[in-house]
Amino acid sequence: MIDDLCSRIDDLCHRHSGREAGCWKAAQSESSVPLSPLCQRGSCLRSAGGLLTSSVSERVQPSAALPAALPLLSETLPQEHIMSRAWLRAAALLWLVPGLLGAAARLYTEEDPLVILGSSSLKPAVTNSSSAWLLQFYSSWCGHCVQFSGTWKSLALDVKDWQRAISVAVLDCAQEENFDVCKEYGIKFYPTFKYFRAHAAATDRGTIHRGADRQIQSVRQLMVDILQNHTRLDWPDHCPPLEPYSAVELLPLLGQRSDHYTAVITEEPGSYVGREVILDLLQFSGVEVKRALSTDLPLLDALKITTFPSIYLLQPNGTHAHMHVEKRLRFFFSSLLKTLPGVQRRVKSHGSPSSAGQVGALADGQSTEPWRDFSRSTVYSADLESALHYLLRVELATHNSLEGEELKVFKDFVTLVSKLYPGRGSVVKLMETLSDWLLSLPLQRIPYQAVLDLVDNKMRISGVFLGAELRWVGCQGSRAGLRGYPCSLWTLFHVLSVQHEATPTALENTGLESEAAPVLQVMRRYIRTFFGCEQCGRHFEQAASLSVDAVRDGGQQVLWLWNQHNMVNERLAGSLSDDPLFPKAAWPSPVLCASCHEEKDGVHVWNQDNVLRFLRRHYGVSNLSPKYTLPLPQAPAPPENPDPDLVRTAQPQDGRRDGDRKEEESGPAHWAQRGEAGEDRSEEPGHSKGGGGRGGGMWILGLGFNSVDMSLCVVLYVFSCLFLMLLFFFFKVRSRRWKLRYSRLHV
Repeated sequence: MIDDLCSRIDDLCHRHSGREAGCWKAAQSESSVPLSPLCQRGSCLRSAGGLLTSSVSERVQPSAALPAALPLLSETLPQEHIMSRAWLRAAALLWLVPGLLGAAARLYTEEDPLVILGSSSLKPAVTNSSSAWLLQFYSSWCGHCVQFSGTWKSLALDVKDWQRAISVAVLDCAQEENFDVCKEYGIKFYPTFKYFRAHAAATDRGTIHRGADRQIQSVRQLMVDILQNHTRLDWPDHCPPLEPYSAVELLPLLGQRSDHYTAVITEEPGSYVGREVILDLLQFSGVEVKRALSTDLPLLDALKITTFPSIYLLQPNGTHAHMHVEKRLRFFFSSLLKTLPGVQRRVKSHGSPSSAGQVGALADGQSTEPWRDFSRSTVYSADLESALHYLLRVELATHNSLEGEELKVFKDFVTLVSKLYPGRGSVVKLMETLSDWLLSLPLQRIPYQAVLDLVDNKMRISGVFLGAELRWVGCQGSRAGLRGYPCSLWTLFHVLSVQHEATPTALENTGLESEAAPVLQVMRRYIRTFFGCEQCGRHFEQAASLSVDAVRDGGQQVLWLWNQHNMVNERLAGSLSDDPLFPKAAWPSPVLCASCHEEKDGVHVWNQDNVLRFLRRHYGVSNLSPKYTLPLPQAPAPPENPDPDLVRTAQPQDGRRDGDRKEEESGPAHWAQRGEAGEDRSEEPGHSKGGGGRGGGMWILGLGFNSVDMSLCVVLYVFSCLFLMLLFFFFKVRSRRWKLRYSRLHV
């Protein structure tokens, strides 16, 4: 009977899910009911709800097989298994919930900053490895493992820069393919923590850590102890020395020139700060960290060190001095050293020739733009205007016309900027003019050329101007292709979010006031529709779909965008798109906002109230600098004897192709090409060459009307007036004659 039942359930599984599940070997040991009859065929129990233990970690989609199989099981099972039916129904519920949640139900994913190992990858990873390993063997059905997963992820994030010395990994023993390897490594309870020394032999099964304290700070210190327990023979290849230096070794370095910074952290003997900072800087070049102890009196007297922990910096030019730190915490020390001039994050090596070629190409592509000195505590209008220029004249140009959803998204974006942009009045007036024009048009489809003509101010509207030049200041990169537009687009929406919180009534009667987070929603729709980086757009949409709808007020909107920006920086840190001169890191740094950073149980945490106050101040109107912005164009003086022929313009040549149109030399589009000193910048990137005065035709809003068409309209208007006057006099004369004839008959 059981065999027949299993066959029927297997048939249901095969028809509904297209795959047959394997045997659930852990069922017998985990259940209190007699399951041996059902375990005669493993796939039968899996179909009936045995995924209780392993579906959390496997990507198995829920199918109609289980709901269809449960009534069959209930009717077919003998009476003595009445408890099994209740257990199977509970198993079904626990199976369906993770299935409906999809990948979110997995304890660890590829997005987490740790290594997910399996039966085929465990031995190759830990055998003769250049780094040590700290591995958690867990089971996805273990309640404590589920609760501890957040702590383990936080630990992996906290020590992600230590990976060259010691890596954090996990292995799920609830997956069928991992049963044998977990048994081989002696795993009996979950979670079990084992560490493997660097260059371990193939027969090494790791050392179990049995400590009761599994908080992040304790485990982090355990990782430091694991590294220090190595000998010189098996020391990790990329791990720097962690032992303290003496005055005899450090004092001779004073006054010597070098090609890097040397930071000396002096601390108490039982402190871990120095060793943790050494490992934090493992992924960075240009600085070397050494530690010394507070018991080294000759060193303290020579360097005049009185507080601990403290940091003493030796400059590459031979000078040396104490470094001021707001808080004597590990995060403050690490952040301060990472922001030193010339300290750069090492680009992640992918071990492929193409990666090396990309790095070389980036190195060769040095920026030809002049360097502009700036302050990291200031927001520059030049970055915001460059973002709008690139958005309106470059990114939007990939769409020949706007219609449907694209047109609606663009209208919302223009409306948002026109109401909240705090920059120059000329840009605000341009966005207001563009918004009014878009909202007044009854057309369902608008050609992009019409938008471009208005952005370029072909109508010569007074006070409207947006520079046609990219001038990155706070968003400039060390090389061409780094930072630039993505940085400025983030900055633009940060400014708009803060401005919306300051003036929540600015969006009234725009159609956006009904949304709780209008800036985020407009940003989400714009990136999904127009942003050129498709993969970046998918990442942002994925993050927004999970949490943006929970934002309820302006403050939460500001913080959500800040947090999302930090998450993106965290994911891209060390990648090829990371600027080595401006490495992606948690922002704001302790230098900008010391009160934003705190430490709880040895782990860095954000003080979000202080972060919000900082964001309001940093992205507020008072912190917006007009430095480096393009000057407004001056109207040209009229000639003494103007030639009427110069006023006439001809229709543009038909020979110009859509992708090779030249910008006419007229209005602000021409004057924007002149720099601050008045030189001609028409050959610089971001400009197109202007056409001649007589040869270029002025198209009105890109709809095809030029001066010839307007002249014809005037001529037709004059002829129409003359014709109407003739009709008037004709009927006037006839009416007089009729009156005279009628009056004579009456007499």
